[in-house]
Amino acid sequence: MSSIRTARLMDGTAPARRMLGETAAAAAEITRRTGTAPCLATVLVGEDPASVTYVRMKRARCQKAGIRSRHIALPAATTTAELIGTLAGLSADPDVHGILLQHPCGPHIDERAAFEAIDAAKDVDGVTMRSFAAMGFGLPGFVSCTPGGIMRLLEEYDVDPAGKHAVVVGRSAILGRPAGMLLLARDATVTYCHARTADLSAHVREADIVVAAVGRPRLIRGEDVKPGAVVIDAGYNAGNVGDVDFDTARERAGLITPVPGGVGPMTIAVLLAQTVQAAAHQLGVRER
Repeated sequence: MSSIRTARLMDGTAPARRMLGETAAAAAEITRRTGTAPCLATVLVGEDPASVTYVRMKRARCQKAGIRSRHIALPAATTTAELIGTLAGLSADPDVHGILLQHPCGPHIDERAAFEAIDAAKDVDGVTMRSFAAMGFGLPGFVSCTPGGIMRLLEEYDVDPAGKHAVVVGRSAILGRPAGMLLLARDATVTYCHARTADLSAHVREADIVVAAVGRPRLIRGEDVKPGAVVIDAGYNAGNVGDVDFDTARERAGLITPVPGGVGPMTIAVLLAQTVQAAAHQLGVRER
């Protein structure tokens, strides 16, 4: 009787916990040397239940890591101009070292204009055009947190993208596009696909690394996964369902992330690590 081979799970919980430990130690050192703890400001427009949960989770992680958290809750009716004013104020506040605008903000908000109100030195979520350009040109700056978490996860499981064909399904400015740029910087050959790509399955079948980041449940079918491929599911849909049909994909992939417990913990770990890096730079603390 033949047995079905299943992929090795790329658990993000353990490496994220280790990263948070390192971040907590760095935050404690900054606090000891300057008398000021790193501070992350979170901004939430409205009361979307999922967004409220995400912000609460991030603030709880801050507390564990010795990072101060300042939360600004704005009403759903907040205008783009009002939101920009809030973000500009936080950017000018020397007591705030990192800024996170929880998104989506609502259809009436010009999110790009809001993101650009964040000082690049405090853009620890990697959402501004300046951060995007830095990722594209390989310059110093903050990476978008989920793509950054994906790259850390690949390193954790000894996946070298060099020479491999990576297919990124999704083209958002803070997930799909930067994920492809970071993979390209690591010498992968990158193909971008999206929900309107003709014959998406054909592209996925050629991929050594698949990054699913389009926001459509189970869009990537298991039968389209190349045997032994690395499958990174950055999607999160209602019912704890990713963009990959996990049950069928794990029978063909070599490595695969679960949803939840894969990319998500790494995203938060990168956010907090970058907050501490921002604080160190702004407070003039250099590594010893």
